[in-house]
Amino acid sequence: MIKHIVMWRLKDSANGASKEENAKKLKSSLESLKDKISEIKHIEVGININQSDAAFDVVLYSEFDSMNDLQAYQRHPEHMKIVGFVNEIRSERAVVDYES
Repeated sequence: MIKHIVMWRLKDSANGASKEENAKKLKSSLESLKDKISEIKHIEVGININQSDAAFDVVLYSEFDSMNDLQAYQRHPEHMKIVGFVNEIRSERAVVDYES
């Protein structure tokens, strides 16, 4: 099993929307991928509630059977649409992939 975790810090405003609005849109968009990309075994998206300066704004936790499945997800056209949106609204990104 491959675990894929991504965290983003969002710009205060982007695409004519606030950080909070963009976080909600990102959450909804990512969660919708479960029904569109068969390689996703589990997906969970959280919006931060911690006010620490060290905290990120949005986190993605997802699971895949293999690295090949993770790579298929990353190349999938529906995922790529969201990547474009994320690149417009994020200021920072962190990622960890690990096998369990």
